This record gives sequence, C-alpha cells and structure tokens, in this order.
Amino acid sequence: MTHPQPDPHIVLYDTLQRQKVPFVPTTPGRVGMYLCGPTVYSDAHLGHAKKEVAFDVIRRAFVHFGYQVRYVANITDVGHLQNDSDDGEDKMLARARLEQLEPMEVADKYMWSFVKDMEALNVLKPSINPRATGHITEQIQLIAELIERGHAYESQGSVYFDVRSWPEYGKLSGRKLDDQEEGTREAVREEKRDPRDFALWKRAEAGHIMRWDSPWGLGFPGWHIECSAMSLKYLGEGFDIHGGGLDLQFPHHEAEIAQAEAAGHPFARYWMHNNMLTIGGEKMSKSKGNFLTIQDVLAQHDPMVVRFLLVGSHYRSITEFSDAAFESARSGYRRLSEALNEVERRLPTAPAGQDAALDARIAAHTAAFEDAMRDDFNTPKAVAALFGLTTDLNAALNAGPVPQSTLERARDAYRTLGGDVLGLFADSGTAARGQDDTEVVGALMELVLKARQNYRLNKQYAEADELRATLTRVGVTVEDTKDGPRWKR
Repeated sequence: MTHPQPDPHIVLYDTLQRQKVPFVPTTPGRVGMYLCGPTVYSDAHLGHAKKEVAFDVIRRAFVHFGYQVRYVANITDVGHLQNDSDDGEDKMLARARLEQLEPMEVADKYMWSFVKDMEALNVLKPSINPRATGHITEQIQLIAELIERGHAYESQGSVYFDVRSWPEYGKLSGRKLDDQEEGTREAVREEKRDPRDFALWKRAEAGHIMRWDSPWGLGFPGWHIECSAMSLKYLGEGFDIHGGGLDLQFPHHEAEIAQAEAAGHPFARYWMHNNMLTIGGEKMSKSKGNFLTIQDVLAQHDPMVVRFLLVGSHYRSITEFSDAAFESARSGYRRLSEALNEVERRLPTAPAGQDAALDARIAAHTAAFEDAMRDDFNTPKAVAALFGLTTDLNAALNAGPVPQSTLERARDAYRTLGGDVLGLFADSGTAARGQDDTEVVGALMELVLKARQNYRLNKQYAEADELRATLTRVGVTVEDTKDGPRWKR
C-alpha cells in the first residue's frame, strides 16, 4: 500500500502561519525533519512519550506516502540551565553533583535510558541523533556570524543575542517584544543590554566542569544555539519541518528562528507542535504529585497500549492519562490485535479465492485511513477506520470461511496501516516475528488443542483445565464453539 510516488495532497498545521497549509517539500520526494529531543539529566517522562510518538507517526506517514525522510533529533547534554533561563546551574551539572558522577556519565546514563524507553514504545531511531557537546565548533561559528552581522554582542565573557536588532523576534509565538517580561534580576540587567536578550555563549565560572575554549574565553553554549546549528548542519538551509512540544514554542523555538535567520540562514519552512497531556484532568507536575516517568507507566501497562492511547488523540490535542483512559485503550487495542491474530490464524487453512464485497470494504477503510492521515495526521480518524475494518471483518469471519486472498488483503491492511504507520502490533507476530513464526505458533497451538480435547474425551478434566489455565497465563484464550475449540491471543 506504500505509494510509489510521493503523495502531493498532505496538509499540515503550520504554527508559524497559524493555519493548515499544503505540504510542499524543499526537495521533491524528500522530507527533512528536525525534532527537539530531551535534555538527558533524568529519566524521560510522559510528556516525552507524547512528543516522540506523535512525530514518529508523522515520520512514518510520510514514508507511507512515498517520501524519503531524513529525521534528525538532538540530545541536549550541555547548556540547558535551571528554569529554562540564562541564570542558574546547568541541569547536567546539578544532576552530576547529586549522583556524584561526571556530567558525561549522567548524559550517557539517561540517554540510554531514553533510548530504551523509545524502543519499548516502538519509536523508530532517528536518522541522525546529534549531541550538543559534539557540535561546539558549529555553535561557535554561528555565534561569530551573529556578532559580525550586529545581532549579538560579547559582555564579560558571555555572548547575548540582541533581540532589539531583530524586529521579527516573536513571530512564531505571536508575542510582541514590548509585552514580554523584562525581569528584575539586577545582575542580569548589568550584563545584558536588554533583560530580554538571551545567551548564545555563557562564560564558565570558577569550578564549572563543562567548559570549552572560544574567542570569548572559556565557557559553554546557551540552550537555544545548539538546535539552530545542528539542524542547519544536517538538513541544510530552508529545511522542511521543525517539530517539538508546545512548551518549547517560546522561548526556545522563537530563539532558534532568530539565531538562524539573523545570521543569514533560511530556517525551517513549517513548524509543528504537539500539545500537552493531563493526568486525572490536571497538567502533570512534580509539585502536584502526579509526575510520571515513562518507566513508571511501562511497569504497569503494555507499551503498545500506551502507544495506542497516545495515537488515539490528535497530536495537537491534549491527551488524558487516567485509569479510564487506559482501560479504554486496552480494550481498543485488544480488539484490533485480536482481529489481526485471528486473520493470521485462519490464513493457512483458508479456501482459495476472494470475496469481492469484503475486498471493497477493506479498500474503503484503507482510503478513509489515508485521507485522515493526509489531513494533518489525524490519528483518531485513522484509528476509527481500523475499527471500521475490524467490524466488517469480524462479521465476515463469523459468517463463515473467508477466502485466502481477502484474508491476505485484510492482514496487509492491519500490518501496513496499524503497524507501519501507527507503529502498533510491535508485540505481535506481525512485527516481532515473521510469517514463518506465525505458522509455527499456529501449528503448535493445533497440537495443544488436540491434546486438550483428548484429555476431555478421556474425562481427564483436571488436566484439560490446567492446560487451559496455562495458556491463559501467557495471554492465549481458548474458546469452545460448536465447530470445535478456537484460540486467540
């Protein structure tokens, strides 16, 4: 079902233009995407899961529609200060002191923890995963260009972006410069020309471990400059899409645009932001006691159920995490995965031929799924199309044997739309195993069911019940029907 030629009908919501617009790539057939990744000073939380899954689905959709995608997602391991400001301690250093580790030990520890979380959620690895500490040279070069053009200045060993020199500052968030809070810290007022100027390079105070040499002395880069430098390096000027959480729109993304464009580099052409999540109706925060890491959630819930819950809401909508939401996601995911498993179970013994009417329904649901994804990646409508497919398929399966060709068409729809695009079914035979394994499991289960039948015929009911209970413990359900026993995952 993957399109041989790139689909020209994709529409996305551009935060900069504040409306849905047709997607037109810089280079025909190719998409360059940059995503602001995590600051690796602690375990990833549910907000990271929402963002990463949202843009993973967008990436997968572009591939499905025939595009070649270069997906760059950074790792911040220096420069992100406490409270997301230009003052305070580097988050990496604070954690290093707390855990009595070197800063790079902290970075590696939590980077690999993040990678493990993403693997569990079936998030594809980035094409390029650059780290801020590995691109100090590029950041210094970009800062030097800004100073040369009169948009940045050195002050006491630090370098700041002069927001007054760039009238377009605020165009992404819609904030007018004169309406932005000027701050009250006297130390900031003395060092900056304007309190709203932001750091490009910070001098390293005595005892600051993370430091590099620069034309302005020993120091480290500001939080924002890394993303401008690395996205331009790996995606080029005027690349297609820059993504991130809504909380990064200001000041982080606003600063990125200003830095790049003021230095003379055309920047991202489309800006996409995912919305936040709530837990029990409230925004997640440590102060409210509802702060959850991805590991906290995965310890209690199937990763595919978590992912299903995330794709069940639009990336620009708020996602609610609650017991009721998880129960609904668990039920919905079970319905889809059981339908797929039943198709795969029946395929080896299905009669030859096809069911033209059911084929047409499968095609209609596939078209509805793709139309939904073309419309700003509307995953709720896409999931609804999969449920529609499941309803029609279950009705046909209950009515009698479904021909092999039609079952293959249904299987491919689940695998492609639910698996390849939405990233679901990673724990089923379609993703974790090949078709050969599915056939092996099916053959073994036939033997198990025959053994259970023999127990019952010989009135060994305790042994039959024990066998059934064992299957239940490993997630296999046995149903006794008028046509004999059936099993499903």
